[in-house]
Amino acid sequence: MPPALASAPRDRLHRPLRDLRISVTDRCNFRCTYCMPKEVFTKDYPYLDRAALLNFEEVTRLARVFKRLGIEKIRLTGGEPLMRKNIEKLIGMLSGIGGLDLTLTTNGALLARKAAALRAAGLNRVTVSLDSLDDAVFKAMNDVDFPVAKVLEAIDAAAAAGLAPIKINMMVKRGVNDHSIVPMARFFREQGHILRFIEYMDVGHTNGWRMDDVVSAKEIVAMISREMPLEATDPNYTGEVAERWHYRDGRGEIGVIASVTQAFCRDCTRARISTEGKLYTCLFATAGHDLRALMRNGANDDELYTFVNQVWRRRGDRYSEIRSEQTVKLPKIEMSYIGG
Repeated sequence: MPPALASAPRDRLHRPLRDLRISVTDRCNFRCTYCMPKEVFTKDYPYLDRAALLNFEEVTRLARVFKRLGIEKIRLTGGEPLMRKNIEKLIGMLSGIGGLDLTLTTNGALLARKAAALRAAGLNRVTVSLDSLDDAVFKAMNDVDFPVAKVLEAIDAAAAAGLAPIKINMMVKRGVNDHSIVPMARFFREQGHILRFIEYMDVGHTNGWRMDDVVSAKEIVAMISREMPLEATDPNYTGEVAERWHYRDGRGEIGVIASVTQAFCRDCTRARISTEGKLYTCLFATAGHDLRALMRNGANDDELYTFVNQVWRRRGDRYSEIRSEQTVKLPKIEMSYIGG
């Protein structure tokens, strides 16, 4: 039998396994220039066949195994996870496991009409991506002419449904939307939602990443603090992705995800399962471990447990700490496949 939860695995850098991100689709209804650029992800792009995707029973089975390994939170990602048909059913199945914090990251396009059903199924919270309040800037970045107003409607619908606290993710790229940093901070401070700024990352090879395009966390905090003074805040828990800052007047907080300039590899507790069931131990991984094949070839739950346990114990990933001109060129998995 597997060891007790008290002896949950730690990797070679003594990091426990606590967070699991599951990509439920490799499709998205946006063509964000930093993630799924239109010139690469065309209408003829070879997306995964339905049979290649993990079905809901397989996802739920893996969630149960990972809970035995110490997982406390599951985040559903994509692609755009709300494009997965009957996603509410999966959330209900995961909720039935009990003792898990269930969250989901979405671009918001389908959220307004699904928010109530998602909450009823057992989803706890949502994170919504929005890169600018400027319609022209946002439409240029999502590249499908989707307006800001529709995303704001979705955020309101999520709040009304009780999917709170709501977090807003803004990916910042120099010369593209960095002038939107302070207006976004000002607006969501008034709204009472937590805005998180993400440094432009070198995930995959289709987004044309350059270090010159990165607006650092230090710059972002300084820009906001000049108008609305900020103070650093302790993390909510060990391994939290975002560095937290609260407004000195007590009116809310922001987060900054600085995986480029302030790597947080040493505290990373996250594993990722891709749409077709491969386990990745780093967002910048070059290869995964095939859990779908194990399940479909008859592995039982104890065998799955042992396999994941061994993978995690061998883990030594710290890509962001050792990032260089050489590592940036390594073959990496696209974010639309592995999930953010």
